[in-house]
Amino acid sequence: MSLPRTARPARPSRTARRLALVAPAAFGAFALSVLPAFATSTPAQIATSKTNGVAYLKTLQAADGSYAGSGLSNEWAFSAFAAAGTAVVDVAPGGDTTKNARTVYRNLLSTAAWPSASPVVTDYERGALNAYAAGIDPARVSASRNLVANIYGYWQTAEPGYFGPSGNFNGTVFAALALGGAKTQAGGNRVPQALTDAMVGKLRANQHNDGGWTYQKVEGNPTGLASASDIDMTGAAMAALCVSGVPNTDTDVVQAKDFLKGKVADLTGAFNSLYGVNTSSNGWGIAGLNACGFDPQSTEFTTVSGKTPVDFLLANQYKPAGGFKYKPTDTSPSAYSSIDALRAVAGGGFTTAPPVPVTPGATRWVAQSGFTAGTATKLALTVDDGAGNLKVCSVSFTPTGTTTTLGAVLDAAIGAGAPAGCVTAVTPSSGTGAVTNLNGKANSGSDTWKVSVDGSAFAGAAREKVIGVGDTIALRWGA
Repeated sequence: MSLPRTARPARPSRTARRLALVAPAAFGAFALSVLPAFATSTPAQIATSKTNGVAYLKTLQAADGSYAGSGLSNEWAFSAFAAAGTAVVDVAPGGDTTKNARTVYRNLLSTAAWPSASPVVTDYERGALNAYAAGIDPARVSASRNLVANIYGYWQTAEPGYFGPSGNFNGTVFAALALGGAKTQAGGNRVPQALTDAMVGKLRANQHNDGGWTYQKVEGNPTGLASASDIDMTGAAMAALCVSGVPNTDTDVVQAKDFLKGKVADLTGAFNSLYGVNTSSNGWGIAGLNACGFDPQSTEFTTVSGKTPVDFLLANQYKPAGGFKYKPTDTSPSAYSSIDALRAVAGGGFTTAPPVPVTPGATRWVAQSGFTAGTATKLALTVDDGAGNLKVCSVSFTPTGTTTTLGAVLDAAIGAGAPAGCVTAVTPSSGTGAVTNLNGKANSGSDTWKVSVDGSAFAGAAREKVIGVGDTIALRWGA
């Protein structure tokens, strides 16, 4: 799984798929009345598939320990490793722990040259999801790198709820996946509910009439809403809803599940994708089901012929080498398809909390512990005026110590918030004391400005409140 840098289907190495879409196969899903005994892949078969799949993904590691370069590459293996129970810090070439995949990836993310001279929001979303799976706190990659703040910088002020150009809707889908899925080290939600609600609103508004999604924006477009959905983005978008806290009994989630169910081919268990039957689309569809707590081997996903989407993946895995084909007719494994397939077989969504490592001395998480004085950095900030006017921005500033204050962050946001306008004025404008007026809205009785950090309970906002590296800051006016 890789995210596009342009408004195209969501994976690299798919040139043929982008240039000539293949019509879905004639077979559809069938209601199942009596299941044959061989209906699903067994736990033993799945365990073997995971073991072999992990072994194959380890062969993708370069001699220097890397999986990723400056562009799209194999770092999505980290989410597959985590889902399969392998800590990324334990993946090292020739057993050389100094070159373990997590350390090498963290070093890459920390460089000023990453991701490129002209980044797009999906670069940072990809980084956040895979850093989290690797056991790197996405907001505290280094003294200068905060991936959550990087994502905040792409908020669309004129179209609240979207991240990046709204026409490339997958930027918003993966913002929801990253901001909702990449939780705090303690497992809590780090972003405020108001932001989550805004993203969920756009996910719902772009659901097609058939219950699925594509990478394109269709909100308010009857023709677009009536167009056919694809498997890939349906899996991603339904997962985005579920990691945002939407229950799997929700009407929109159920409609997405039913869309996928209606695309299962009887004889193979494959999802009939817009791009033809392939393991990557199957992997994305299953990942969506996994993220929402639906069993892809349940009765409703088992065909009359006794096949499930998981059966299709296992049928296209090389044994015992572990790689997966992209299409059944292929004669060699695909790295990207193997990543997508293993994540799905292992029960993962689009990211997974890191497993406990087995390497002696390795910790489950790594994170920058404090600011470095004089090193420019960013913080993620939201301002909710209590009247539905949510502002989101990335605040650039240069700290003078290992911590800073809320007042200093708000002051910096006035001139260095992106997008601009997140903070226009704050009272008091210096010193200490409670924030009494923000953006022209003053405290009134019990309705006052309150602050939350990394999802903590909202409490009175004071200029002197200590803010640490990577803190995700939310301000809200109300009782």
